[in-house]
Amino acid sequence: MNFITPLRPLRSSFATFAFAVALLPLATPLYAQTAKPTPQPWQSIPIPPLHEFKPVEPTIVTLPNGVKIFLEEDHELPFITGFIRIRGGSRDEPADKVGLVSLYGATWRTSGTTTNPGDALDDQLAAKAATIETGGGQASSFISWSSFTKDFDSVFATSIDLLEHPAFNESKLNLAKRSTESSILRRNDDASGIVRREAIQIAYGKTNPYGRESELSTVSAVTLDDLKAWHEKTFNGANLIVGVIGDFDAKQMEAKLRAAFEPIPKGTQLASANVDFTDPTPGIYFANKSDVDQSNVYMVGLGTEQRNPDFYALSVMNEVFSGGFGSRVVQNVRTKLGLAYEVGGSFGAAYDHPGLFAVGLGTKSSSTVAATKATLDEIRRLRTDPPTPDELRKAKDDLLNSFIFRYDTPEKVLGEQVTLAVYGYPADFLEQYRAGVEKVTAADVTRVALKYIQPEKLAIVVVGNTTEIQPPLSTLGKTTQLDITIPGAPKNQ
Repeated sequence: MNFITPLRPLRSSFATFAFAVALLPLATPLYAQTAKPTPQPWQSIPIPPLHEFKPVEPTIVTLPNGVKIFLEEDHELPFITGFIRIRGGSRDEPADKVGLVSLYGATWRTSGTTTNPGDALDDQLAAKAATIETGGGQASSFISWSSFTKDFDSVFATSIDLLEHPAFNESKLNLAKRSTESSILRRNDDASGIVRREAIQIAYGKTNPYGRESELSTVSAVTLDDLKAWHEKTFNGANLIVGVIGDFDAKQMEAKLRAAFEPIPKGTQLASANVDFTDPTPGIYFANKSDVDQSNVYMVGLGTEQRNPDFYALSVMNEVFSGGFGSRVVQNVRTKLGLAYEVGGSFGAAYDHPGLFAVGLGTKSSSTVAATKATLDEIRRLRTDPPTPDELRKAKDDLLNSFIFRYDTPEKVLGEQVTLAVYGYPADFLEQYRAGVEKVTAADVTRVALKYIQPEKLAIVVVGNTTEIQPPLSTLGKTTQLDITIPGAPKNQ
């Protein structure tokens, strides 16, 4: 979620213009009151209503062993891309081996197959201008591939070989470990990275699968046998979702995919992690970083899921609050008060667990307290000040217009359809979104704000220079000092 608005400097000519206007003779404003403004040419351009949103539906095939296949023809270019998503991600890995799925994804492709080492595979793919990649995320791991149409059969065959006969090489695992450990040792270099990390951990809890962080000890604990065991645990027909898009005939492609995937044992679909969520403990949490002259602030609490019926009204509320330069928090905290060079936030919604209600800002050290108070005032105002007709219209227009561009290609639509399938959402969820947003009223926005926005329950996380923050953070409330030292790091880190 990127809710930070970039800083744009004010034009210096603005002050000169305002001063010149002040010096005009009194007759000028009197004339301006009686003269009719000249219509601008752009104001006469008709704005047609948005077309009905009907994305091209992919062909969906479910095999007897549970493999689900999505096919989308696109003959614009002679390319075919595809991916295999495998249920099971970092939220499902053991607590003492956090980082396992990331290492699994990094080592899988670089190791190659039992008959085709990863280094040799690099050369073979480069000669065809093709790619095969693997990775691991929060809820799934994946293989993806891309090639010219004429090379599809050979590249796809290699992808299936990688799926069925991974090598998992020790030297490649060690290389992935060193890269991960290097990232861990550098994670306190950037203040904005610290505040995001600490805010997520405070909101979800450090032992919650959605708040856990890889540590040197957990990465070191991962073995080659762990990678093999993870693959054996997750690789079965019930866990696989396949998507292919590009220059092909759907019937012929279906036949090829059936031949490749039908022999895979069905197995048992990996159950979603059963996780308990509790609101974070309210208060001020501070991490000192003596080499900065500014503060990064995050205010966090638990959000909701996209399947929540209030998701549409919350989306409109988010847009009123922080939808660009014209939004409330940007206009009042950044533009009018000049207290932050970046500010924004949203009541977040994830697919199958609570997202985060997160509001962040960046400000100079001396205005940390004032900027935080002003932002909290804007959060409270969501509960007391319904959106004006203009705010409501603009918020809904911005959401719907930007929504179209998120799914303006067959590839984007296919990717979203597969994601919806992974999390068990209806296939028409994209169409439901537009209809849901269009129905939102100002009363709906106020209703969800009163229901979900509770500023007194937010945890406020600040990373900054304690010697420069004046007045001190204690004026906001009781402050808890955060320990951001890296366990196991060398003394000079």
